[in-house]
Parts: sequence; C-alpha cells; structure tokens
Amino acid sequence: MLRFIRIMGTWVIILVSTLLFLSSSCNKPTPEPEPSKATPYDIVVPKGFPTNFVIPADNPMTVEGIKLGHYLYYDEHLSGKADEGKPQTCASCHIQQFSFENGTGKGLGTEGVYTDNVMLPHVNLLWNPGTYGWNGSIPSIEEDVMATVTGPTEFASTPEKVVAAIKKIPMYPPMFKAAFGTEEVTMDRIAKAIAQFVRTEISSNSKFDKYIRGEAQLTSSERNGLVLFTTEEGADCFHCHGSVGNPLMTTNLFYNNAKDSVFSMTGDRYSVTGVTADIGAYKATTLRNIELTGPYMHDGRFQTLDEVIDFYSEGLVYSKYAHPLMHKLQPPYGHGALLNPQQKADLKAFLLTLTDTSFINNPDFANPF
Repeated sequence: MLRFIRIMGTWVIILVSTLLFLSSSCNKPTPEPEPSKATPYDIVVPKGFPTNFVIPADNPMTVEGIKLGHYLYYDEHLSGKADEGKPQTCASCHIQQFSFENGTGKGLGTEGVYTDNVMLPHVNLLWNPGTYGWNGSIPSIEEDVMATVTGPTEFASTPEKVVAAIKKIPMYPPMFKAAFGTEEVTMDRIAKAIAQFVRTEISSNSKFDKYIRGEAQLTSSERNGLVLFTTEEGADCFHCHGSVGNPLMTTNLFYNNAKDSVFSMTGDRYSVTGVTADIGAYKATTLRNIELTGPYMHDGRFQTLDEVIDFYSEGLVYSKYAHPLMHKLQPPYGHGALLNPQQKADLKAFLLTLTDTSFINNPDFANPF
C-alpha cells in the first residue's frame, strides 16, 4: 500500500507537473522579433589626420544609416514641398563638384529667399568639434538638418511635412528598418541618417596630401608658397588655417580677420557668445578645395583667390576687435603681408595643391538616384 501510494504519489506529481508545463507553454506570448542590427561603419582615418573625430553617442555611424542618408541627401522630397512644385534637396546647395558648396555664393531657399551668408562646404565635418556655421551657433549636423527644414531661407517647411513626404516613398520604410530597427520614419531619424552620410565626406587626397605621404613632389613655386603659408615672416596663414601638422586646413575657431572697422551684422561669433573679443569674428573655414568654393569670406565679398590674397597682402583694416593673430596689421606692415607679385603667385600655387579631384568625383558621394 505504502509502496503503491508512493508510486501513485510520484505519478500524480509527475502528471501535475507535466500539465502545468503544457499549460504555461500554451499561454506563453510569442516573443517580439529582435530589431535588425545595422552594420557598424569602420572609419578609416587618413594618414596624418587627427583621430579625435566627433560622433554623437546616440548616432553611431552604420553602413545602413549612411546608405539611407545618402539617398535622403539627394531626395527632392526632403523639403516636404515637392508636391507643391517646390522640390529642394541638401544637394541643391551643397554640390559635389564645388566640394559640397554651391559655387555661386548665397544659397537660394525653397521660397526664393537667399541665405544671409555664403554657403559652407560639407568637407571633413567629421572633425568639427560642435560649432557649425559661420558663427558656430549650431552644435551638430543633426541639428543643422533640423534647422534647414524649418529655415525660411532654406526649406521653409515643417518636420511633419517632410516625414509625410518621405513615408509615402516605398523604398524608404525598409531602409529605415535596416538602419534603425523599425520602419518608422521620423524627423530625428532623417536628420541622423543625413548626418551619418555627411560625416563620410572626407577629403584627403589632394596633391598636398600626396606630398605629405611622400607620393608626390611640389614644384618650386608650390614649395615657396608653402613656406609663405607657414611662416610669420611670410603670409602668416597657418595660425588660423593649419599646415603640415594640421591637414584639416582649419582650426575650426573664430577670428576677426580685419575685413572691416564698422560692425553691423548680427550673425558674427559675438551674437553667440556675447564676448566683446568676438565682435566681427567668423569661422576660419577649411582651405581644402578652396579653388572650388568661392566666392570668399562670410559675405562673399571676394570673387577670386587673387582678391583674397590681395586683401591679406595690403587690404587689412584696423579695428580694436581685430584678432591678435593678425600680425600683419601691426607696424611695420600696417595693412597686410606686402607680398610682391611672385610671392602672390607662389602662395596661390600652393593653395591650388589643396584641390582634391578624387573627392569631387567620388561615386560614394554622388547622386545615387
């Protein structure tokens, strides 16, 4: 009897446990499929370039995100007004053949309104420390995209219109899923994808780069121009624009470079910082591909490189706000470096070595449509 009860007890327990297991298995909810995981993008830092590039923690670069951003950068529906007969793309103003600047000066927005200042090129922004625009008021590429959508001189639209326009295009939901895990289209994701693509636009294969790598030689004129560029006794360009040790060809800082003595514009660095020393100061833009990105200065006042060189040679204008690094504004020079015609030609010859033809012809940056 006891033996029987033990057997039965064991049998009953086993039976109950089995039934409970079967019951819980039947009621267990089906697990949600895991979001697709995007492929991390391997950034190849060019030889001699800094390794402290800037990528937001909430927007890591991925192969799928970059691909999506590449298409969005060139999509005419990004303005959200294509259906109104007002298509506009990032590439409308940032054109590859002009080093992703527009080659004409001020940008023309969807509503026919011009930008206040000339366009800035999309080149090597991976190293921008978070001061975008002429006065550094925009902290990231992502926020720049957001501002472009609503800006009256740019897309003059709304995030809602842009999202609605992009969602209607069949190719995009699967691309958003590949990049971000779900098909949801949001303005935040649009901005992140475009920013990822823009950070891949790296220029590092000019004649000057090849010279640094030992793959090319400079002419005597170009070498003389390099010496002028990198010495205080010469043209004294390197403090603001870099040198062999800073191949970005910009410090990404802001200077009053002695263009004016009266300051009436509200878009200078002072308008951001409120620091008196920043009155009339604007970003020292990269000189990479400078041959392609005229007109020059924040307001496009100079049409050619020759005019720019003439300005730094004998056209500097004194004001108490001129940056201390404008050494040629002091005696014995007074108004510039006082370069002779041959020195001007040599300096220009060096600047032309910064043109990267492989960058402006790279199919990875071209219109994918």
